[in-house]
Amino acid sequence: MTAPGQAAAHGADLWKQELHGSVSDPVLDTMNFLNEITHRYPAAVSFAPGRPYDGFFETEQIFEHLRRYLDHLEANGASPAQIRSALFQYGPTSGQIRELIADWLRQDESIDVSPESIVVTVGAQEAMFLAVRALIAGPQDVLLVSSPCYVGITGAARLLDVDVSAVAEGEDGFSCADLEAAILAERARGRRPRAFYVIPDHSNPSGTTMSLEVRRELLELAARQDILLLEDSPYRLVSPGRQLPTLKSLDRERRVLHLGSLSKTLFPGARVGFAIADQVVADGVGGTGLLADELTKIKSMVTVNTSPVSQAVVAGMLLAATGRTAEVNAETAAYYGDAMRVTLQQLAENFPLEDRAALGVRWNEPSGGFFLALDVPFRADNAALVRSAEEFGVIWTPMSYFYPHEGGEQSLRLSVSYLTHAEISDGIKRLAAFIRTQAAQA
Repeated sequence: MTAPGQAAAHGADLWKQELHGSVSDPVLDTMNFLNEITHRYPAAVSFAPGRPYDGFFETEQIFEHLRRYLDHLEANGASPAQIRSALFQYGPTSGQIRELIADWLRQDESIDVSPESIVVTVGAQEAMFLAVRALIAGPQDVLLVSSPCYVGITGAARLLDVDVSAVAEGEDGFSCADLEAAILAERARGRRPRAFYVIPDHSNPSGTTMSLEVRRELLELAARQDILLLEDSPYRLVSPGRQLPTLKSLDRERRVLHLGSLSKTLFPGARVGFAIADQVVADGVGGTGLLADELTKIKSMVTVNTSPVSQAVVAGMLLAATGRTAEVNAETAAYYGDAMRVTLQQLAENFPLEDRAALGVRWNEPSGGFFLALDVPFRADNAALVRSAEEFGVIWTPMSYFYPHEGGEQSLRLSVSYLTHAEISDGIKRLAAFIRTQAAQA
C-alpha cells in the first residue's frame, strides 16, 4: 500500500496498481486498443468486429415481436395485471421465457431438457461468468480452454482470479489426446481440472469446426476423466448447410454445460443468452437440485435478472418462428456463407497460388461462422495494426489477442460478418497491399 496522499500528489485519487489486477490485464487493454483504432480511423474497412450485419434489422420489428409475446401471454390466460408485471417488474431471476427456449432447443437442436434446467442470462457472456464462478471452488481448481480462445471466457476467468490452462489447437484443429495430456499434467501438479471450454462449431477466432468423431471422443474423455465441458455455440444457426449435432444433444451423462446466445441468431441488442445446467447437485445431507439453481443464486447477486423487455422481444421472435429459428435464419445463414465465400475468393485472387509460398501467406477455409485466420510473414502486432489502418485503410484483429499465454504473433483474424460484399472486396485489396508492403520490409 502507498502512503495516504501520494496519489493526490500526482494529480490522482487512486493508484491503478491498487485496483484489481484485471484492470491492467493485457486482454482488456488489447480489446480497448482495438476499439480505439476503429474509432480513430472511421473510413477504414474493418474486419475486426464480430457483429451481425445491420441490413437484417428493421426498427418496427421490435414492436411486432413485443406485441406477439403479449398476445401469447393473453392467449394463455394471463390477466392484464400479469401481462403488465411481465414487462415492468423484475421477473424471476432464472428467466421468464425458459419454456419457449426449451421448446426451440428441442425442435432446432435436438436438445431435450426441462425449462427448469435453463437460466436466461444477459448474453452468453454472463452465462460464462456464472458457470466459471460456480464450478471453480478454490485455488486448486483450474479451467481448461482451447488456444487460441475467445477472450470472453479468459476475461471472465481473470475477473474471478481463476487460473486458465491452455490446450493448443493444432493445424488440424482440436485434439482429445492433447486435452487428456493437459488434464493429467494439471493433476500431477496437484491441481483439479474442472471444466474445458470449447466452441465446437465455426469457432472464434480460428473458424475451425470439430468433427462428429471428435465430439463423441470428447464426451467419452470428459466422462472418463470426470470433467465438465463448457460448450459455447453462437454461430451454428448463422452458418449455411446442415450443422453437426451439438455436444449437448449427444450428451448422455450430463457432462455438458451448454452456453447459448440469441444475439447472433435473433437480436444482438437484446443481450439475451442462456445456460443449460441440468447437472444434479447433491448437498451432502440427502438433498439434490440442479446446477441451474446454483447459477441462479449467483445471478441474483450479479444482474438480479435479465431484462423482461428484452426477453419479451426475443420470445416474440421465437413465437414467430414457431420454434424453428433455423428456418427463419436460412436467409441470414446464406448471406454469411456468401460473405465467407467472397472473402476466400478475394484472398485467392489477391494472393495467387504461386505467390503464397514466397510471401509466407496462408489461411484456413471455414465452412461457416464469422471468422477465419490468416498467417503473415511479419509480427501482426499493434504497431502493424496502426500502420494498416492509417496507411492502407483496413483494420483486422491480431490473433495474439486470443492466446491465453503465447502464440499467434504472425497471424490475424478476419471477421466477415459486418461488411457488405463490396466492402469485403475492397477491404481484401487494401489488406493485400498492406501485407505485401509489410512483408517486403520485414
